[in-house]
Amino acid sequence: MSDKHPVTMKDIAEAFGVSIATVSRALNGSNRVSEDKRKAICEYAQSHNFYPNDIAKSLRYSRSKPVKVIGVIVPEFTHYYFSSILNGIESVASAKGYRLIATTSRECYDTEVKICHMFESHQVSGVIAAQSKNTVRYDHFQSLIDRGIPMVFYDRICTGVNASIVVVDDYQGAYAAVSHLIECGCRRIAYYGMKEKTVLGQNRYNGYRDALLKHGIMVDESLVFQCDNRDDAERITPHVLATSYGQGRPDAFFCVNDDTAIGVMYSAKREGFKIPHDICVCGFTNGNRAIACDPMLTTVEQRGSKVGEEAADILINKIEGLTPKDKVEKRVVRTRLVVRGSTVELPPPSAKCGCRPKENDRQE
Repeated sequence: MSDKHPVTMKDIAEAFGVSIATVSRALNGSNRVSEDKRKAICEYAQSHNFYPNDIAKSLRYSRSKPVKVIGVIVPEFTHYYFSSILNGIESVASAKGYRLIATTSRECYDTEVKICHMFESHQVSGVIAAQSKNTVRYDHFQSLIDRGIPMVFYDRICTGVNASIVVVDDYQGAYAAVSHLIECGCRRIAYYGMKEKTVLGQNRYNGYRDALLKHGIMVDESLVFQCDNRDDAERITPHVLATSYGQGRPDAFFCVNDDTAIGVMYSAKREGFKIPHDICVCGFTNGNRAIACDPMLTTVEQRGSKVGEEAADILINKIEGLTPKDKVEKRVVRTRLVVRGSTVELPPPSAKCGCRPKENDRQE
């Protein structure tokens, strides 16, 4: 028996030479089991990652139809993109009679492992997950698959596990965004992202690089920064704008998410630069914050709800036997470039009607 996985009641029963019913009574505090044995069984269960299967227990005494449950791992609940994916998953799952156990890894590998163990113990019907930024080992995901629990990855795909995936076209989205910045007259375009940590980061960096090369602009690695959050963007941007890199300061920033882009805008404005007159900024998400900043942010829409819907569709088809569990699917959701005031000077809202300027939506 491997300590990597949570044990079952059968495992515990075999370890103590008792029946499964005795283990169940001990874990439920029954006086029909001696105090010493009850304590020993409970300590053993806890040390071996045993989680009482509350879902199975409730179904055992339920006269209604069995509850079908999907486990979902979200790196951050506070990120608009991940919350929109969760909405997409829920809309498809609920329509087909499934409930969700929605969890967050908080970008922590150890938490992610514990969640997977919990899903195993609860015997969920399937799992939809995006790995944390710090995940480099995949045994916990492989364990789910080995136990017959189908998995689908979204956004941050797991290259170490052979499973179905749903992603947005990160490469094309980045290529379109940087091409737009070049069309706006920008030539010194800085990149804020994490190109070396994930497939997502690599694809967006490649889109950035190829757009520059396609337009005859050499890639200047001094303009490439490891930065993917607002705090870091606000911390490093004043230095980036004040330092003469190569041929001069950046005249544009392409950022891998909206929060980072908004951090760039905030810092640039605080340093006295005008947007978009002095500096153009483009993000990647198109969340609510993109239209709450001044000027409103040009960004690549990821269509998170669509990603969630596709992931749920693949998983439920596997659960219900419509497609084989071991069939690996890849679905790519197209992005959309939404042009706003952070890259082009738009006319002000009409004083008479008070409406805001129209967005220039470009389908990619």
